[in-house]
Amino acid sequence: MLLCLCYGPILYRLVLNWASNPDMGHGFFVPLAAGFIVWQRRKHLASIPREPNTWGLFVVIAAALLALAATLGAELFTARLAFVFALGGSVLFLCGWKWIRALSFPLVLLLFMIPIPQIIYARITLGLQLLASELAEGFIELMGIPVLRTGNILVLPHQTLNIVEACSGIRSLISLGFLSLIYAYVMDKRVWMRWALLVATVPIAIFANAIRVAVTGLFTQVDATLARGFYHEAEGYIVFLVALVALVCVHRLLLACIARVSKEGR
Repeated sequence: MLLCLCYGPILYRLVLNWASNPDMGHGFFVPLAAGFIVWQRRKHLASIPREPNTWGLFVVIAAALLALAATLGAELFTARLAFVFALGGSVLFLCGWKWIRALSFPLVLLLFMIPIPQIIYARITLGLQLLASELAEGFIELMGIPVLRTGNILVLPHQTLNIVEACSGIRSLISLGFLSLIYAYVMDKRVWMRWALLVATVPIAIFANAIRVAVTGLFTQVDATLARGFYHEAEGYIVFLVALVALVCVHRLLLACIARVSKEGR
């Protein structure tokens, strides 16, 4: 509680960012999910002996200095990251390394509530825009529709599609990454599986977004209004659900491969 009060202004601006930034709508669920995991592990945590470690105090102090310097320099990402460090340092100082190991997953999960620094975000977004336009061009050509691509602009017979920042797919990539860890935690207790599914979300999100752009291009040949407004948003939700299904399929495929290897090894 004291930690939240000390970082109150930073956390307040973070919550405002969740409310105003479409890419961070999942931020509200991150602390809830992390808190639920901690609550679910309460019996296990109660069985772990507390061994306070003074190194945790140094981490808390270092995080406070980092947050102060970042706040003065208007570096929001560093200030928000300092809160997670301070939280981990507090656990280490009060409870010890065994508690840190037990709480490592929810602590890492909290990183998803912090927006990516703008300079990194811009570079990733630009790359995703170009990749989405390239893949969408290929999908549209496969559908038999002539298309000309110039950068991130797709010129079709009856419509020109501009793959803007909001259509880069970074929103679904971040949200799908967060959900992949939650899904793996609930459905599979193996730690390596969590990170395997997290890695799998990258190609899944990229291809899903490219398919969304291609389908939008197809629809615009019927009615140009289908490329904007409600229909465009609905396409995004549908494709995101398809990406979630693809993630589950990847998990099932990995389980089948493991079972097969295990069977052949006997």
